[in-house]
Amino acid sequence: MQRTITIILVAFLAVAGCANMSTTQQRVLSGGAIGAGSGAVIGALAGSAALGAAAGGGAGLLAGFIYDQAQKPR
Repeated sequence: MQRTITIILVAFLAVAGCANMSTTQQRVLSGGAIGAGSGAVIGALAGSAALGAAAGGGAGLLAGFIYDQAQKPR
């Protein structure tokens, strides 16, 4: 029960915290979150979810930033 409440609270705060962010900040944060989630799943299968989440989060942050920079000229 406590885990469910924590997940709901974290999701609510993440959505509420994005209201005043720039497009760059939103893209970097989204990339990091998607990367961390994907990395955690892959890491859990490989043996270390925390290490996978950290590596995936870093890669996602970088990918979100690169995507944002590519979209700016348009």
